[in-house]
Amino acid sequence: MKRNVGTIDKAIRILVAVVVVVLYFTHVITGVLAVVLLALAAIFVVTSLLSLCPIWLALGVSTRKKE
Repeated sequence: MKRNVGTIDKAIRILVAVVVVVLYFTHVITGVLAVVLLALAAIFVVTSLLSLCPIWLALGVSTRKKE
């Protein structure tokens, strides 16, 4: 698969995931909202590690620098 997630995009995704996890463990977010945000955070981490975002792929967007 063609990678389409750049360095800054990865950093933002990881940062958002960390913030969500911290909010969850400090009980700032709870219930259904917490579950939804944790699932989104997990998706952000996976897409960051793989450097591939299916939504960006479908939209034809790439945040990687041209080689």
